[in-house]
Amino acid sequence: MRWFDCLPGCETQVPCGHGMHPVRWEAGMLRLPQHPDAEAELVLAALGGEKAGCVALAEAWGRHASDLSVLAVGPRSPRDEIRVGWDDVAAAAQAQQAGPAGPYAVSAGAVPGVLGPRRPIRIAVPPSMPASAAGRWQQAAREIERSAQRRTDMLSLLALGYGFQVRLAGQVAAAHAGRADGHDEQAAKARPALTAAPALTAAIAGRLAPAAADWLGIDADQVAVSLHHGPGWGTAELDQGRLRVTLPVSWLAWVWACGLAVTGGHLIVAVERAGWPRARVLGVRAPGTEPVPLEVHAIAAAAGPTGPAGAGDVPHWKM
Repeated sequence: MRWFDCLPGCETQVPCGHGMHPVRWEAGMLRLPQHPDAEAELVLAALGGEKAGCVALAEAWGRHASDLSVLAVGPRSPRDEIRVGWDDVAAAAQAQQAGPAGPYAVSAGAVPGVLGPRRPIRIAVPPSMPASAAGRWQQAAREIERSAQRRTDMLSLLALGYGFQVRLAGQVAAAHAGRADGHDEQAAKARPALTAAPALTAAIAGRLAPAAADWLGIDADQVAVSLHHGPGWGTAELDQGRLRVTLPVSWLAWVWACGLAVTGGHLIVAVERAGWPRARVLGVRAPGTEPVPLEVHAIAAAAGPTGPAGAGDVPHWKM
């Protein structure tokens, strides 16, 4: 089974050249129907040609496929609408192209293929500046460029709409799940697993809180979350009016990103048989009880964010 097997494909239109092209997510991959040989286009762009907007977007997706900041800025539920349009992306690209003001500005490129070809960074350093200071200046300028690129990337990915946003969040969670959940023994010993734990805990808490409100009618500030490591699904207990839950990072990908968090009055804690439009899951009816297997099927999603790809691109499930 794969974490995305409970998700259908979704598609939207993005700016590319002088028009709009389709971009599709399917079976865990971002696909570019109008660019069957994207790798060849990248080679041409490296030689000074203009990079297609679709290809630049796919590059941004790849750059952030394991980026924890995606979980920090992305939506928490279908009601959590994030409005970013392609005009916002273009404005950010123009700001990136202009670079910081001042006599020693960095000349940074716009989003490739959206506003024009990318230009190499040009950093003007006064001839009298000592070599050590010049090196620090160049390093700072490159960091400014990376920060601007990161902001433009994020806006581009958010502009794809809710359906793509949750799929990217699922991909990020899946990239960290084996290490953080303790299923990959060697990876679990690595330092990044420790440093990522606070961000992953916050990501689960931010998405479990609205699910808990739907499940129990409990306020978000009454939900406490910690990471579950090792075998099993975790725990869910009520303690003096507070819901205390431990869940593995994989819950974000397998359950939340697939729209399964609360189904048929149960908090879904794991997927036993992934599939579309039918799946078998484990659900907890009430805190303190053991999960039971449930057969669920996907139906048309309720109305959600009005964007290029809204809540209709994430399934709504029933028993």
